[in-house]
Amino acid sequence: MKRFLPILSFVIISFIVGYVSKVVQEPSMEEWYPTLVKSSLNPPGIVFAIVWPILYLLMGVSAGIVWNVRSLYTWLTIFLFFVQLGMNMLWSVTFFGMQSPVVGLVVLTLLLVSVLLYMGLAYMQSRAAAYMNIPYVLWLLFALYLNAAVVLYN
Repeated sequence: MKRFLPILSFVIISFIVGYVSKVVQEPSMEEWYPTLVKSSLNPPGIVFAIVWPILYLLMGVSAGIVWNVRSLYTWLTIFLFFVQLGMNMLWSVTFFGMQSPVVGLVVLTLLLVSVLLYMGLAYMQSRAAAYMNIPYVLWLLFALYLNAAVVLYN
């Protein structure tokens, strides 16, 4: 139970960030986003509703594993976890809240870098914790493409 609580805590924190991001996005998702020209590869909304909870779960479990390892790098790795989580929310604020795909693209690039840095440090503590972020990185690369397409087409 002692090792499960940190994992549960980080999962809950991740889902809270996801919920806040969703709330930030909702007004623009109804009025602004549908008016944009998007990539032909842009998936339907249900895909996002399925993918993001899985990614938030994996992020939280990863951070909980890192926390439980308690190595020399734990605090820095957890700091990077919160940096990437903040960047994740900031993307919603910039892209949807501010309706700025260009600023969103910059934030998304920084988010990807912060996740890769987190993974590098997590790998030194737990390969499993690092590997849990591979789907996140792949999704962020796809999101980078989608965001760039919005910038180019609009």
